[in-house]
Amino acid sequence: MFDQKLPRRTILKGALAALASIPVVAGVSRAEAAAAAAPVKLDPNDAQAKALHYTIVTTKVDAKTNPNHKPEQKCTNCAQYQGKATDAVAGCNLFAGKQVEGNGWCMVWAKKP
Repeated sequence: MFDQKLPRRTILKGALAALASIPVVAGVSRAEAAAAAAPVKLDPNDAQAKALHYTIVTTKVDAKTNPNHKPEQKCTNCAQYQGKATDAVAGCNLFAGKQVEGNGWCMVWAKKP
């Protein structure tokens, strides 16, 4: 069908260009996967959140339902909180893959050492 031969130099240039593009394509795929796997904020209506009486704002905790709650208890000073005390949101050991409000609270609160 084609009787014309491609010069070796043209074939090598094409192969090198293809090899050079692999890291770029792989990097884009990793970035997209990381964005898709980014943690989401915990919904207070989540079944586990409801079971642990998770509240977004510690000052709005129902005292009748949670008599052991104290207003100074919040996620940022809990041992389960994975962020810094200054972080507005961060991960929690109790809610895998989800972020909790730093000013939130749940009944498993334990003072950070």
